[in-house]
Amino acid sequence: MRIGILSRKASLYSTSRLREAAEARGHHVSVIDFLRCSMGIKGRKGSILYRGHSVNVDAVIPRIGASVTFYGTAVVRQFETMGVYSLAGSNAIVTSRDKLCAHQILSRAGISLPVTAFARSVKDTTSVIELVGGAPLVIKLHEGTQGSGVVLAETQKAAESVIEAFRQLEANILVQEFIEEAGGSDVRCIVVGGRVVAAMVRHAAPGDFRSNLHRGGTAEPAKLTTKERRTAVKAAKALGLNVAGVDLLRSDRGPLVLEVNSSPGLEGIEAATGVDVAGEIIEFIENHADDASE
Repeated sequence: MRIGILSRKASLYSTSRLREAAEARGHHVSVIDFLRCSMGIKGRKGSILYRGHSVNVDAVIPRIGASVTFYGTAVVRQFETMGVYSLAGSNAIVTSRDKLCAHQILSRAGISLPVTAFARSVKDTTSVIELVGGAPLVIKLHEGTQGSGVVLAETQKAAESVIEAFRQLEANILVQEFIEEAGGSDVRCIVVGGRVVAAMVRHAAPGDFRSNLHRGGTAEPAKLTTKERRTAVKAAKALGLNVAGVDLLRSDRGPLVLEVNSSPGLEGIEAATGVDVAGEIIEFIENHADDASE
């Protein structure tokens, strides 16, 4: 099979691991910088050129950063139009990247979430704070990733100041209840094809409440409850993702979905669990790539 990995850099851990796993199984792999792709829309299918040459692949694996979602998903959509199988659908990527939209869809699917509020005007700051039960609370930039743009406001006054500051910058934000009993830890589950293939508990670095490994957090393998496993699978399915990183908080009322990532990093989860997640992903593609042509 000819597999294209849509990634800015071939040297990135997740990209190189996916390439390694695919080549080990006998596939021909190309790493394609999707920002260098040109799209021709003509007739029913159209075409894609990469650095001036036609792209001919059977399947693509999108590894698209949040800052280039618009063009990246346009390229994925073009591959879909051409009948090429995409591990993550363009619509699913867009939906999962929109934190507000994703929360609305997850809520509608009956998935438990931290209480979340959103408002456009600074005049509604007090109302938003009241909706999540008051301080302490978490304020998140709508476009933030890997823990950036996430602030813990421990008092009402602090919350008001942060919200008003973000809004004066015309930033879209979500306000969310703080789950104190989680203790600065969360659970990252990797869902592939409707099952959890690996899971780890991430602990925040001392003095921080964000458990992201990029911010100095630590990780260890997680033993999931049946409810946690089902919640992760249900969240990925609700957003239409074949592969997803589902982040859960362990609360007094059960697992709460914090976020669903359409392009989860593999380095931390593979190191913490020893699971060949890249191999699981390639095996899934082998079993489902024919779906695009049906």
